[in-house]
Amino acid sequence: MDVFLAGGIFVVAYALIASERVDRTLVALLGGLLVVALGVLDQEEAFAAIDFNVIFLLAGMMVLAGGLSQTGFFEYVAGHAIRLSRGQPFRLLVLLSLLTAGLSALLDNVTTVVLLTPVTLSIARTLRVSPFPYLMSQILASNIGGTATLIGDPPNILIGSAAGLDFGDFLINLAPVVLVILAAFVVIMWIAFGRSLQDDADRLDALAQMDPAAAIKNRPLMTRALIVLALTIAGFLAHSAIGLEAATVALLGATVLMIVGPLDPHEALRDIEWNTLFFFVGLFMLVEAVVHVGIVGGVADALADATAGRPDLAAVGLLWFSSLASAIVDNIPYTATAIPVVVRLIESGLPSESLWWSLALGACLGGNLTIVGASANIVVANLAARDGHPITFMQFFRYGSVVVLVSLVISTAYLWVRYL
Repeated sequence: MDVFLAGGIFVVAYALIASERVDRTLVALLGGLLVVALGVLDQEEAFAAIDFNVIFLLAGMMVLAGGLSQTGFFEYVAGHAIRLSRGQPFRLLVLLSLLTAGLSALLDNVTTVVLLTPVTLSIARTLRVSPFPYLMSQILASNIGGTATLIGDPPNILIGSAAGLDFGDFLINLAPVVLVILAAFVVIMWIAFGRSLQDDADRLDALAQMDPAAAIKNRPLMTRALIVLALTIAGFLAHSAIGLEAATVALLGATVLMIVGPLDPHEALRDIEWNTLFFFVGLFMLVEAVVHVGIVGGVADALADATAGRPDLAAVGLLWFSSLASAIVDNIPYTATAIPVVVRLIESGLPSESLWWSLALGACLGGNLTIVGASANIVVANLAARDGHPITFMQFFRYGSVVVLVSLVISTAYLWVRYL
């Protein structure tokens, strides 16, 4: 009975989110609470499923981004980006996409989009153009770039811990294919947006001559905020050495900035996208119900049984299945469920290398298929909606599906040549 309840609630909630007819936060919260009210999960299990490391990481970074926004910093960065691109929209799109991919590999994709989305929105306002092509490309680039390293995307952290793989292992094995995928991604973005981004040359030349420094409104606060942000980022990079999770580092940075800024705590906390955080709360509970009743695990086990004994089928099947499953149930809970399946396949005699990298590539790249497939997607979509530029489920799917298909074809070829 629980299987039908959890599966039915999940399917209905997913359909409502895709339809855009009801606010996605309300849908996720109602779905998450229904699985508790109907007894699929008890309250303790449901609340334990909420990843507060993600919630508080986002909250802390939103406070830091809000503090910086008061100083004119994002307009300052936007001005420099426009000048560097010489005011050419598609060159600017590529520049922002590559910056996003690079930072996503060094930090993580969620932190990166929290910091860069305000910059992108500011650029769009300055150029007086729709931010959609820039935001869409940044979301996709963040998930591609985050695939390259251990800390770039949460599924990689789970895989690294389970398989005993370090930062260097991920960089050596995944960075080469990520670079190829990024090159293909730029071509796809040109086909999708290149012509529509052509603009009046005289106006763009004038914008390219603008003085970015004129945008700064509070230089002392900007200096303090950038120092706190730099220390926070250093904390992210050294979190394992100092024994602190990313959420603790982010909240510590936010608190310090409110003290040294100084920032009014009431105003600073208003900068937090509470609807985004509560969407995650509901989604974590809803997905835990699907995992708890064995739906995800059962499908994964069926894949393991169907491909046992064939390294090529197992690796390629795991890659494509992981991509689809991650797009539906979010890549973090899916990866946690799939790791024991991979361990079972390895114990049956299949090579471990190809399977771990198949899981990593599928889980991370599959997040680009739907707007709920990865945390970074949801964050950008909510920030864009707050600025008056909503990104619908089908808009995202239209572009994300092409990028995922090309990414998986390239990944399949890479796995086949290097490991199979």
